[in-house]
Amino acid sequence: MSLDSFLLLAVLAYLVGGIPFGLLFSLWLAKRDPRKHGSGNIGATNALRTGGKKVGALTLLADIGKGSIVVAVALDSGLVDWQVACIALLAFLGHIYPVYLRFRGGKGVATMFGVLLPWQPWLAIVAFVVWYAVLKWRHYVSLASIMAGWSLPCGAWLLGSGQEVFWLGMSLAVLMTWRHRENIQRLLQGTEPTTDQDRRARMRA
Repeated sequence: MSLDSFLLLAVLAYLVGGIPFGLLFSLWLAKRDPRKHGSGNIGATNALRTGGKKVGALTLLADIGKGSIVVAVALDSGLVDWQVACIALLAFLGHIYPVYLRFRGGKGVATMFGVLLPWQPWLAIVAFVVWYAVLKWRHYVSLASIMAGWSLPCGAWLLGSGQEVFWLGMSLAVLMTWRHRENIQRLLQGTEPTTDQDRRARMRA
């Protein structure tokens, strides 16, 4: 692939990654703007809180799918590992900093899984197991997401996935931690809502 083609694919990866499915599905199906409800986030968790199960599920699948599609195209184009890692990172950056919404996007958890699935499926499984285990143990989606992010560089090193994958995992972990900084503050203060509290709040809404 020529440099021009790679740069074009990189721009497309960012633009596709930035499609705000949580906002689109919420406005379409629930007639509510998730930016004005709950945590104010456009990701799947807040889409579930503000739009219900259908909106949350569609947002989750779409945010995973957009990451998977751009990385699958990169792999099909014969890019080398560092180029695939760049495409994956740009799709992720598109989600958390979308140009369409003045760079105010989601926190990247679903898109993180999406960019890994076509390229590093075992690493995606490791991250999901960590996410699920922490969620069942502590009942905080944010904590589970942060720990899943940090499982990436650790998992890449243990699985021998290569430097490109390790540094991609490190980048995703740092960015996800930064995007969850308000959640971390609430976790430290003991005011972060648990999954049980979220469920009761949705039932009352």
